[in-house]
Amino acid sequence: MRQVQPQRAIAIVQSNYIPWRGYFDLIAAVDEFVLLDEAQYTRRDWRNRNKVKTPQGWCWLTIPVATRGRYHQRISETRVTDPRWGRKHWKTIGACYRGATFFERYRPRLEALFLDDSEIFLSRINRRFLEAMCEILRIDTPLRNSAEFDFRADVGRSERLVDICRQAGATDYLSGPAARSYLDTELFAAAGIDIHWADYSGYREYRQLYPPFEPALSVLDLILNEGPGARGLLKTPEDG
Repeated sequence: MRQVQPQRAIAIVQSNYIPWRGYFDLIAAVDEFVLLDEAQYTRRDWRNRNKVKTPQGWCWLTIPVATRGRYHQRISETRVTDPRWGRKHWKTIGACYRGATFFERYRPRLEALFLDDSEIFLSRINRRFLEAMCEILRIDTPLRNSAEFDFRADVGRSERLVDICRQAGATDYLSGPAARSYLDTELFAAAGIDIHWADYSGYREYRQLYPPFEPALSVLDLILNEGPGARGLLKTPEDG
């Protein structure tokens, strides 16, 4: 009798700096989440910055990094240029969120994250924050780095993703909707991998300082305003 392979879903995305809740929904919805940090670093993107809310509106928190101009630079090899960035970000967060309902509850943990200046690589900093936010949100999906996989560097994006899916034993691939414009779905089908598209519409509003409501802020905004209730404001059920 032929055995039926159990379904195994993964997502493969570049690491972001304390991203919005949709990113964490993607993590929560899969069995394994791969950080594609062997991909090229892109400037003025979510790799090293995100938004928080101030009394005057949202503002960027940006990790200063060194870039090589037009030369190819992987996310994994991108370095921080100012070791004081975390202290500056924490000062901004304290000023903006001191009045949030759950600021004091999470203050010790977040302060320790931001004041730890021992790491100089952006990819590792992002992963440290992602793992901390996942723990707060009660998401237990394991994170892996793309460097752990043997994929071909001289092929297109879809081929690289299929290589990783195969090695991870994936039967299903969950992608953000923006990838519809470039993913070669036939390559996935030929490899026996079903593609699913995340839906980022219809997120509920939550308690937020300084109205009007801003929907796409860093997940820190959700956590500091909703605390343990933040998990229930994701779309993926807590039991998976």
